[in-house]
Parts: sequence; structure tokens; C-alpha cells
Amino acid sequence: MTSPATATTPAGTATTTVPALVARQAAERPDALAVTDGTTVLTYRELLDHARSLAAALTARGVGPGTAVGVLCARASRVVVAHLAVWWAGGHVVPLDPTHPAPRLTAMLDDAGVRLTLGDKALLAELGLPEERALVLTENGLPGSGSAAADGTPAPVPAADPAAAAVVYFTSGSTGRPKGVLVPHHAVTALVTAPDGIVLRPGDRMLLRTSAGFDLVTLELWGPLANGAALAVSPAERPTAEDLARDVERFGVTHAVLATALFHQLAARRSRIFGVLRTVVVGGEALAAEHAAAVLRTFPWLELVNGYGPTEATTFATLHRVRPADCAGPVPIGRPFGGTGAAVLDEDGRPVPDGARGELWLTGRLALGYLGRPELTAERFVELPGPGRAYRTGDRASRRPDGTLEFHGRLDDQVKVRGFRIEPGEVEHVLRSLPEVAEAAVVVRRAGREDAALTACVVPAEGVRPAPESLRRQLAERLPAHLVPTAWTVLEALPLTGSGKVDRRALAAGDGPAADAVPAGPAVLGPIEQVVAAAWSRALEREVTRPDAEFFAEGGHSLLAMWVVDDLREDLGVELPLGDFLSRPTVAGQAALIERALLAAESAGPEPAPAAATAPAAADTAHPQEPTR
Repeated sequence: MTSPATATTPAGTATTTVPALVARQAAERPDALAVTDGTTVLTYRELLDHARSLAAALTARGVGPGTAVGVLCARASRVVVAHLAVWWAGGHVVPLDPTHPAPRLTAMLDDAGVRLTLGDKALLAELGLPEERALVLTENGLPGSGSAAADGTPAPVPAADPAAAAVVYFTSGSTGRPKGVLVPHHAVTALVTAPDGIVLRPGDRMLLRTSAGFDLVTLELWGPLANGAALAVSPAERPTAEDLARDVERFGVTHAVLATALFHQLAARRSRIFGVLRTVVVGGEALAAEHAAAVLRTFPWLELVNGYGPTEATTFATLHRVRPADCAGPVPIGRPFGGTGAAVLDEDGRPVPDGARGELWLTGRLALGYLGRPELTAERFVELPGPGRAYRTGDRASRRPDGTLEFHGRLDDQVKVRGFRIEPGEVEHVLRSLPEVAEAAVVVRRAGREDAALTACVVPAEGVRPAPESLRRQLAERLPAHLVPTAWTVLEALPLTGSGKVDRRALAAGDGPAADAVPAGPAVLGPIEQVVAAAWSRALEREVTRPDAEFFAEGGHSLLAMWVVDDLREDLGVELPLGDFLSRPTVAGQAALIERALLAAESAGPEPAPAAATAPAAADTAHPQEPTR
């Protein structure tokens, strides 16, 4: 494979970069709204000025072509400024999710060779970075007081090279460490400017709600800003369903990108979010036909797009605009777009006939490879006769006579849960490193369903009886939340196939000699605890009866937590932030938070009715009455 440092832009791909496109918008529409998070509002002129000023500071700190720069911020307008500034200075971005454990973030910084990390003061302090490796940003994305800023004039043009790396996304790795995927500038540009892709225009507004480091954010961030539309940032780090609906309404959002699992949850509750949006792009897992049909039936004006693509093919490689007729069976993943090609091949690398199943290979706007993993890069990115450089997805697919592709699952052990790509080996590696565990296997039970559960099957070390909650907490200290199993089974031994391999199919079906479990006895719940337990029981579809019950140990996850929070708001009239819910994940802990909020509301008395927020979808200029810049 060509080295990322010297890679050339493939024929037919984009020859410009997102920073250049944003600069063009700033020249043509300087006063048009570019970004708002409800507190900070930036026009295109202001966005570019702030990014260039920060880029000058980065250049003074040694950032240039080939430099990896971390970005660790709460979701806000300054995230956009930071990314643009890194690119303007010629570096590439390593986005960091503030919700991930510090050891995980530190490992990513080390693997990417990050020499400088931009971000919020408190978040940078938690990582313990030395002063020379950190740069604190203000609310509007400029260097904070006390930071070494550049005195010179910012560079007039971006230093970004279309062939160079733009961003490094880390995905789950089978070796126990995440693997970094190097995505080049030309691939990002081709994704967000494709005329046969998701088209945004001036007057449109895209919602930014995806976590940093999840590659759906590529389209969210740069789809609008490369095309003169506006970006509306949902500021809550863990927004509830109600938070999302309010943000869509108050910002006048027209377009949103939703992970499939979130779309399914919103569709099941007939969320009012679909009544405001014009286009919804869904991706990350197989789209359920029943939910797609229900949304299209209730909101027939909505453009619903099913997207497919791995990080290695720059977020989305194929798109399908879903029609009611598509929902009679599995929803197709569509056709390649934006310079991407697709081939369905057999085990010998030969095309299969239409309708036959084979492995899906992708060409076109591909990643440069895996960071520091030349062997894996050579294994997954292969030169094919004719198409040239191609990425083997490991996904099973078939092609209809009209070229439309259908997805039929994986060819290996890799799984997806709630839109996240998970290599079971990464979780198993951490489990086996715990002294209480002799053997471990990780599978998905009820795969493809809304109640799919990442399940850890563990064989305890000799003489040890590990408590699943203890194991879960130890994993949560080292892995992000989506890699921590929500269901646990303690086994006397892992079942094996006839060839002596772990029988993952039997484990996923719930088979195997499970060790005896000792159920906890009943306990008395207080009045508010009863309401909390009832809300949990509805979400988990199992009875919760103890005040010390722990949400994640009971099989909960962040998407279910969204609905519990909304139910508690409706049942008790209390706004419980999702972050508070996740920080106090027991029935008793959440009841205490709710009781405190109720007492505070009672002592404060009734509040005056707030003025209605207005944010017309067609507005593409920054309104003078919007929040101060």
C-alpha cells in the first residue's frame, strides 16, 4: 500500500478540501449563519476568522503537515472551529469522546502520535497532559488566556492537501486495542459534495448530535458547511429524546443523521422529531422495515435514506431512498454514490451472479489504511484487477438486476450493537486480563432486535466466584460504554464445536452449562423509588424490585436510559439530565436526585412562562437577537 504520507489522490476523486470550500462560502456569503449551539452563533465570516486565528496559534506550536492534533471538547460550536483550524494549519484531527475512560483516550493519543490536544480546560486536566501538549480553547474556539498564541498574520489559504489524512477514527480492534482509520481529505470532500448523495443547500440546517469519534459525525459536520447550509449543535453531551426534539424545533433543523438503533427507538414512540425534519439519514445497522414503514406512513413528506458504509469507506458508501414499497421485506442498502464503487465477489474474487450472495468489496473514496498496522492494511485493502485498490468489508451482500445492493450480515465474528462496530476479541482481551476470569467469549444475543444485548460469557478462575457487577465496573474503567456488556453469564466451561472452537452460536442462543446464580431477595421501595423502578421495568421489560438495582447490570444501556428519563419527566414532572441518570445508575440514587429536584422546585415556586423560541428553517443569516457571539 502507498504510505499515507505520500499517497496520491485517486483518479476521479475530489481535488479540493473542506477548509477551501468553507472559505469559498465565507467569501460568497459572509454574513450567513454557519454554526449555532444556542449560546455561540457564528457566521461564515466569523467561523473562518476564528479558525484562521486558531490555526496561527497551532502553527506557532509546531503544527504542520503530518501533525496529529487531538480535539477534546464538549459538543459546541468550538468543535467546528478546532477541526477547521487543525486542517488550515495542515494537520489531521484525532477526535476524542469526552465520555470515554481516560486510559482509553490516552492510548488513542499515544497510538496516533498526538503532540498537541485542543479542548476544554476541565477535560484536558482529567487527562493530565503536560502544559506543552495541551491548548485550552475559549467558548468561541480561540486560544484561552495564558495560551501561547501566534502574533503573526494567519495563513491566507489552508495548508490541507487533498491526498493527506484529514481525520483518524478509532474503531474496535480484535487485538485488545482500538485501531485507527486514516481518512483523507479528498474522501471527506467527495462524501459531502456528491450530487447523488445527501444534498444540502443554503437555508438548510443539519443537526450535530453524534458523539465525537463516531464517523457519522463526518456528514453531520461538513455536509452543511461545505455547501452553505447551517450546522445546529445539540449541546447536551448525552441528549434525551426530549432534548433532541426541542433542539430540532428551536433550531429549525431540516436534516438529521441518526444511528439506526436511535431511529428505531424514536420511530417506536412516534417522536415528533419526524414532523419537523425534511430528511433523515439512518445508518450503522440494518434498518427495520416495520419502523421505516411506520414513519413513512405517519410522515409521508419525509425523505428517509438508508445509508451503509464502514469507516474505511468514509462513513457512507451506498444510499437508498426508502419508499413504502421497500418495507415489504428487508430494506436494501442501495447503490454506491459519490465516487464509490461496489463489487460482490465469491471466495476466489470472482463476481457472483445477480441475486447470489458474496462478500461486498468497495472502491473509490477509501481510507489510507490503519494507523501503524501495515499488515492489517495490506490484508483489508487489496489491489483487484480492473477496479484497482479495494476494501474488503467482511459483509455478505447480493446485487439486484438494477444494481441495488442488499445486506445479509457478517462473514466473521464482528458484530454491531446500537450502531457501534464491535470486535468481540477486544472485549475478551480485557476480560481475560482480569484475575477473576479464566476464559471469556463475547457474543450478541437477540442480534438484529431492539433488545439485542452484548453478552459476556465468562469462566471464573479456580476458586473464584466473580460478581458480574464487579467485572462490569472493571471493564467500564478501561473501555467505552458501548464495549461494556449489558448481559453476563457465568459458565463452568465454554461450549465447543466439533472442531474444538468456541461455539459462539450456542452462546448467542443462550445455550451452555451456566453456573448457578443466587437471586437477590426482595426489598422495600419508597414511593419515588417505586416510580423509578416502574419506569425501569417498562424499559427493560423485566420487573425491577430492589432499591440497589443497577441499571446497566439489569441489561440497560444509554438508549433505554433516554426513554426512562422521558418517562420520569412525564410521570413526575422532573427534568433529570441523562448525564445525572448515568452517574447515579441505581433506583435509590435516581430517586434521591428526583426528590432533591422536587424539593428545589417546590421552594422556588412557579416560574413565569418562557417566551416561545423561534428559529425558522429557511433563515440562513445570523439574527441580531440570537445569542451573543
